[in-house]
Amino acid sequence: MKIGMLELVVVFVVALLILGPDELPRYARKLGEALKQFKKYSSEATKELRESVIEPMEEAQKPLKEAMKPFDDLTKTVNTGVRDLEKSFRDIGKPDTGAKEAQPAASSSDAGQPDDSRIDDSLVDAARNEASQCDTARNETPQTDAPRNDASLADN
Repeated sequence: MKIGMLELVVVFVVALLILGPDELPRYARKLGEALKQFKKYSSEATKELRESVIEPMEEAQKPLKEAMKPFDDLTKTVNTGVRDLEKSFRDIGKPDTGAKEAQPAASSSDAGQPDDSRIDDSLVDAARNEASQCDTARNETPQTDAPRNDASLADN
């Protein structure tokens, strides 16, 4: 609620009419002292509240925040890794024509800093060939549940 200038003038005129010109300065002085004391007590209460509640609460939060910092860092690292993996999986099987054109432009802007998020195409092709060879070898080799024991083969 805001009190404008017109409202203050009306209150002053009514006080002047009720109290009279002799008593108005004395009551104005008392009102000023009462407001001064109210301000003093409210600032003391605010200071006491800050010292007894807010500051201890902040002190209690500091060790918790420090204890959570490694978890926050770990979360950021894991999220970055997950995003990189998702991007790698999305890029599997896509033609690499756009990536080869964008790669020189990006490497010139990095000014010699290594980019760990990109994998060389020859390494990707080699990994795919190795995986397909492993799949072929697995399909050709019969799998048994029992472990292989050379001594039991010699007895037969």
